[in-house]
Amino acid sequence: MSLIKNLFILLVLLLAAMVSGLIYWSGQALDTDGKTVEFTIKAGSGVRSASRQIQEAGVPVPAIFFELLARASGKASKLKAGSYELDPGKTPLQLLDKIVNGEFSQGAVAVIEGWTFAQMRKAIDASPDLKHDTKSWSDRDLMKKLNADYALPEGLFFPDTYLFAKGTSDLQVYQQAYAAQSKHLDDAWEARSAGLPYKNKYEALIMASIIEKETGQKSERCMISAVFANRLKSGMLLQTDPTVIYGMGERYQGKIYKKDLLTDTPYNTYTRAGLPPTPIALPGLASLTAALNPAQSEALYFVARGDGTSVFSDNLSEHNRAVNKYQR
Repeated sequence: MSLIKNLFILLVLLLAAMVSGLIYWSGQALDTDGKTVEFTIKAGSGVRSASRQIQEAGVPVPAIFFELLARASGKASKLKAGSYELDPGKTPLQLLDKIVNGEFSQGAVAVIEGWTFAQMRKAIDASPDLKHDTKSWSDRDLMKKLNADYALPEGLFFPDTYLFAKGTSDLQVYQQAYAAQSKHLDDAWEARSAGLPYKNKYEALIMASIIEKETGQKSERCMISAVFANRLKSGMLLQTDPTVIYGMGERYQGKIYKKDLLTDTPYNTYTRAGLPPTPIALPGLASLTAALNPAQSEALYFVARGDGTSVFSDNLSEHNRAVNKYQR
């Protein structure tokens, strides 16, 4: 009986020592040699598998110790799969909390105002932090997957910088950008000025994309919007170069010539009246707002001064004088 009692005491002391040691270890900074260590926990991993994956990724923490810490703290069933970063100076307990709280490492992809959708897809396809589920899909397949109201994607995605947990499907970025543009367009349409020459908000989106590409000076967006709205109302051709360039596709090599203005395409607003069939770029919020709230002006023409600003004219004679002054 005495031997059993002594063994029991010894076990209790050993257990207490282990618990004390685990508590002490959990509060000590892990030695990552001053470097951030990236690791991933696969979906469906239990605490033992997750602990092993962390150790194998180069995190200086024995898998058995981390598993014991997770179990002892009652958090073994709360670990979240995903990609993480362990910064220098963090303790095992902080590491555990990061995983339990799902503080995933983030990636980012920037979508720039005025880009075409093709440029957006190229940037997303090039991101090393995304899971590329949509890379082989056609544009139409992607739009179907988004349950979009339109088959063609141009203009329907909001230009912004999108943050995401590393390893996220690229479809999520498209979903965010599509939802954001839909909301901004809906809000702008509801707040639109009276008397606009647009049958629906999609036509307004087309105009916003033209304004995005035509604007050299941000403060002139509403005046450029007024010129194009006035032209539509009066039945004049829009005659805007960015639509011609868009219609040229890969034929455009940085310069536009007179023959290009005379070559008919669905997007050539020198040869076809009204708006082009789709947007020509991804417009930002300022261009959406300007398209639906043009300046109060009778201007029908504008010409670039060469310094990023434009001269606006109400009639052709005024416009010709401005052209002679600034373009010849």
